[in-house]
Amino acid sequence: MSELVTGEAVVLGLRPARLPSRGLAIAVDVAVAWSVYIAVSMLLVSATSSMDSAAVAAVSVAAFLLVQVGIPIVIETLSHGRSLGKVICGLRVVREDGGPIRFRHALVRGAMGAIEIVLTMGVVAAIASLVSARGRRVGDVFAGTLVIRERMPAAEVGAALPPPPPWLVAELGALDLSRVPDAWWLTLRQYLARMGQLDAQVGAAMAGRLAEDLRRFTGVPVPAGVHPAAYLAAVAGERQGRESRRAFGAASASHGVYAPPFEPSGAPAGAAPGASWSSPSLPSSPPSSGPAPSSGPSAGPVSPGPSASVASGPAVPSESRPPRTGFAPPR
Repeated sequence: MSELVTGEAVVLGLRPARLPSRGLAIAVDVAVAWSVYIAVSMLLVSATSSMDSAAVAAVSVAAFLLVQVGIPIVIETLSHGRSLGKVICGLRVVREDGGPIRFRHALVRGAMGAIEIVLTMGVVAAIASLVSARGRRVGDVFAGTLVIRERMPAAEVGAALPPPPPWLVAELGALDLSRVPDAWWLTLRQYLARMGQLDAQVGAAMAGRLAEDLRRFTGVPVPAGVHPAAYLAAVAGERQGRESRRAFGAASASHGVYAPPFEPSGAPAGAAPGASWSSPSLPSSPPSSGPAPSSGPSAGPVSPGPSASVASGPAVPSESRPPRTGFAPPR
């Protein structure tokens, strides 16, 4: 296991590729490169038949450098560290901090690879990989890169978190999150986004630290029997739900959009849940002698009159009254 620290101070548990898998990937890349070089050389023989020997030698050297060095550098740069052999073996070249490589990293690796792989038939690269603790060859040391295993067995990948139980959701509804800083929420979001890529032990340790920080902010510890990662995911979902309700509620009040169903205590007996019903105790216009027709399609009965609601319950404050649009949203 290699502990790499990203720019967000997140410890990544990455598994470096060892000599057998790297040797197989290099063998595939070298075989493809030599096949392409032989095909290009055969084309150059017929194309340079009229040139002198010096020109033919220069073209041959240029073709060798292009196929053996230039093309691998371009492929690794565009694919972010994945050549054909590495794709087959499930490997990838990354920086020492776990980020994707750039052109300068691929250039240094390709230049050193022409010496330690092509010219020495891979002997220098094999010895360096055996000596290095993380299986790096000389080109990786100079470029500051590392070859990791991109595909791992299913047993080594972190399991998906189970959904929070209903009683936990009910408790989180009364949790005070006002003292939790924004920086902590950002750290939690980054952890949850990369949780599936972390090693099991590293992820559990980070979840414990984040849960302890949350306890200091809220004063509520993790409930017994609940995994810290599952608790953190439930807290993040609760906070997102609160922000969504606050944002959508403000939008509906400012644009006159129908708010979520609101049923006053003075609703007539037998009214369907969620039906469009306007409380007569809060009229928007002077009451008429008879029942007023609805302003739009309605899923419930029309109000019977002012006298039916005065005795049935207290008046609802005007600031909490929903807009009277005349329809009920589908349930």
